[in-house]
Amino acid sequence: MFNRKSDYALNKKDATAIVYIDADKHIKRLTPEDFSSEEEFLRWKNWSDANYHETEKRDHVHANHTVSIEGLAGDGISVHGVDAVLEAIYDRQEQERLNTEMVARIKCCLSETQFRRLWLFRVEGLTVREIAKQEHISFQCVHKSVCAAEKKIMKLLAKWGDR
Repeated sequence: MFNRKSDYALNKKDATAIVYIDADKHIKRLTPEDFSSEEEFLRWKNWSDANYHETEKRDHVHANHTVSIEGLAGDGISVHGVDAVLEAIYDRQEQERLNTEMVARIKCCLSETQFRRLWLFRVEGLTVREIAKQEHISFQCVHKSVCAAEKKIMKLLAKWGDR
């Protein structure tokens, strides 16, 4: 995030002075009157702008590529036990099994065309127009097919919910 009170921001905002923050955190300004000539002031102003900008970029690179350990939650730096890891693996495998079973049941209630188009639309992320172009048909046909498939699935889910 850009710090509006950084040396770089303060110096860049004031084109008529070289601005810096001293050791006591006071803002100081060097104006052209503090230099022997306007050219000398401009040379140092350009140098300070470039130097502050380079420092600011380095600080951003550092901040964007590091994480403070104080900012991490206890879970973020803890090591999970073997039983917890195995349980998570089992849970993931069980969920995959249930998902596979659900897809198989849905596939049985749809035509091959409806399933393919619904899969391309919902899972692969293709648009109706992309599917239509791929199958050399109108997008209205694909749209009707996907809507009909979703309607069948909603009825199927309602029926499963009643059990």
